[in-house]
Amino acid sequence: MTGLWRLSSRLGPRRRAAGLAGPLGMVAVVAMWACGVAVGWALVYWPHMPYGFSFATGLDPMEHSTPVDALYISLVTLATLGLGDIAPTVGWLRIAAPLEALVGFALLTATVSWILGIYPALTRRRALALRLSHLRRARLTEEPPGTALAVALIDGPAADIARVHVDFLQYAESYYFHDGLGNTSLAHTIGYAAELGQSIRATGHADVQPSAAVLTVALEDLAAVLDQRFLHTGGSMHEILRAYARDHNSPGPA
Repeated sequence: MTGLWRLSSRLGPRRRAAGLAGPLGMVAVVAMWACGVAVGWALVYWPHMPYGFSFATGLDPMEHSTPVDALYISLVTLATLGLGDIAPTVGWLRIAAPLEALVGFALLTATVSWILGIYPALTRRRALALRLSHLRRARLTEEPPGTALAVALIDGPAADIARVHVDFLQYAESYYFHDGLGNTSLAHTIGYAAELGQSIRATGHADVQPSAAVLTVALEDLAAVLDQRFLHTGGSMHEILRAYARDHNSPGPA
């Protein structure tokens, strides 16, 4: 997935903006899983052909004992089609074939679960970006709000940033999905969270200092995950956030 993401960066921002790197990466990973399982089990079957298998009428066992036929048996079993034109007769092979079918069912289940887990994480990320965009358009850094309102404004984004932090840990592949442009791009809006925290903290109100500190720590933790797993800049929080913005073709924070 990293390779496809880097390749998309060379194709220009328009193609990356189409958001194909992440979905294509998932398809490539699932295809590699399936091919690895199919070829692996084919290598188990092939040495025992043709004598370990029974063949349907009209099939010459000696002509259908090639690696391609072993792969065919593996794919049919993995897909749980069970055509029955070539079936195992040796005892342990009759146990191995259903086990491969179970692996195929588990692979399908894992793929569906993976897809269903990725898109809620993307939704949370885009919702956070939109929320930060709303706060920026309200120009809160120019005139910081009162104490109670400031705490409420900081606590919400801090909790959302913590959720996105967990999403990047559990679903690292979600990084390779393009957020979109403008208001829905977290790479474009995340820098404003740091600006908001600094602005409210600068008011000097003792009641907002703990909440502002929590927001800063949440941003630092998020930046640390981004740098450790994807960017590898070794820089400060602001440098990492700028690198994150550049990697997603966004102007990013100033």
